[in-house]
Amino acid sequence: MYIVILRFGDHKQDAPKYMNDHNQWISDGFESGALQLVGSIVPAAGGVLLVRGTREEVEARVAQDPFVANGVVTAEVIEVNVGRHTPGLECLL
Repeated sequence: MYIVILRFGDHKQDAPKYMNDHNQWISDGFESGALQLVGSIVPAAGGVLLVRGTREEVEARVAQDPFVANGVVTAEVIEVNVGRHTPGLECLL
């Protein structure tokens, strides 16, 4: 399991230009089963993703995000070894 932190970068002002493509990338990620959670960093500092896959798969997927590819955000990929979880979150294992 990976947590990906997306922080606004040098081209934050270009976010509206890539928003539709970014949202489609998110939808595709949920459809594939890779994305488990997506949320915004408050206040408006970027986003956070919970992603399943190998490190290579996650890094490749993140690189395809139009926000990442166009410098709207920078991405930090953090591997998490889930030790315990509440019932219903078995997908984290």
